[in-house]
Amino acid sequence: MSLQLLTDRTNAGIADVLAGRRRGLGATLLFAGPAMVASVAYVDPGNFATNIQAGARYGYALLWVALLANLVAMLFQALSAKLGIATGRNLAELCREQFPRPVAIAMWVISEVAAMATDLAEFLGAALGLSLLLHIPLLAGMGIAAVVTFAVLMADRGGFRPMELAIGAMVLLISLCYLAEMVIAPLDWGGIATGLAVPRIPDGAALTIAVGIIGATVMPHALYLHSGLTQRRGRTDDPRARSLMVRFSNREVVAALTAAGLVNMAMIAMAASAFHAGHSDVAEIDQAYHTLTPLLGGAAAAIFLTSLIASGLASSVVGTLAGQMIMQGFVSIAIPVWLRRVVTMVPAFVVVALGVDPTRALVMSQVVLSIALPVPMIALVLLTRRRDLMGADVNGRLVTILAITGAAMVLGLNVVLVLQSFGVPIPGLPDS
Repeated sequence: MSLQLLTDRTNAGIADVLAGRRRGLGATLLFAGPAMVASVAYVDPGNFATNIQAGARYGYALLWVALLANLVAMLFQALSAKLGIATGRNLAELCREQFPRPVAIAMWVISEVAAMATDLAEFLGAALGLSLLLHIPLLAGMGIAAVVTFAVLMADRGGFRPMELAIGAMVLLISLCYLAEMVIAPLDWGGIATGLAVPRIPDGAALTIAVGIIGATVMPHALYLHSGLTQRRGRTDDPRARSLMVRFSNREVVAALTAAGLVNMAMIAMAASAFHAGHSDVAEIDQAYHTLTPLLGGAAAAIFLTSLIASGLASSVVGTLAGQMIMQGFVSIAIPVWLRRVVTMVPAFVVVALGVDPTRALVMSQVVLSIALPVPMIALVLLTRRRDLMGADVNGRLVTILAITGAAMVLGLNVVLVLQSFGVPIPGLPDS
């Protein structure tokens, strides 16, 4: 499977743009795709789990976490895309080439664990949606999700562009679903403004959810994937043309991740509006679905399920593509896509078979992702500030400072979470 295979028509159009023979909206759309595909990771079922818990338990108080995480995500996805454009290699390949072998192997292991945690969230989310919609057991829902995912992955034989369009359609569906939820739910716009503008962590449990929101928003596998999706797209040795591609990429990153961020904030706002006042104990996706029907009506519940299923299926496809890239980049091993899909599905089936609460597993999978997140973030900071690798597209001083600040913030939150897990009191943080 080639993650960079585009149709001849798309490649010819990109060449015309780089040569200055084509301009306007059509030119911009030719470069659209990588950020949109990566943005699926920002609206996957893990986001549903953490955002529902955040809104139900704490109302609008954790909206600022979603906003901050989205801004950090924009910066690092832009760096990932730029890395692929400037070097012609993806993040995993450069980690293998530029870092000592023991470090690269450790990074690979951590990244594979993160990929499995991602798959856990994706499959459980899609399975939950299908189970509730079709009134079938959860394991049966996972089986259906697996078959659909395989079918979509096999559909890329005619070029990656059709898959980009299919994933884009699912992202649009998710966005429209939450636009509808915002219309249905009676929102407190003053509370939303306060939640976005005033940072606070109400208690220790809120910290776990906040870290989960970050883990569900800034995704390790999306950082690896984005660089791979841009590394051979319109490949050129002309510095001017590369800079033009970086500009197109940055525009798409802002557009795609703004949409994903708004969806995440809409999830929290909907949960706050529907559950916080009288149902703050709602913490599970299936519980949220059943509670929505009497509160906001059957339409709201059906829209919620539709978005969850689309999210799970789209993110399963993207997660598999990212897993392939991580393995090929770090250890130069290519395995059949069906085998990759099977291996990363196993933990999800084990969790369900053992009777673990699906939503709890979803939230904890996002915490695992957040703990793994500093690995690709630090690597991106180190690599994109090197002029010998990036040439004219090397990071400026301000970008480097912002990237270091973002990585330090994530690392600091993880340290606090680990200390809290071992019972170490955190000054200024109330107990749950």
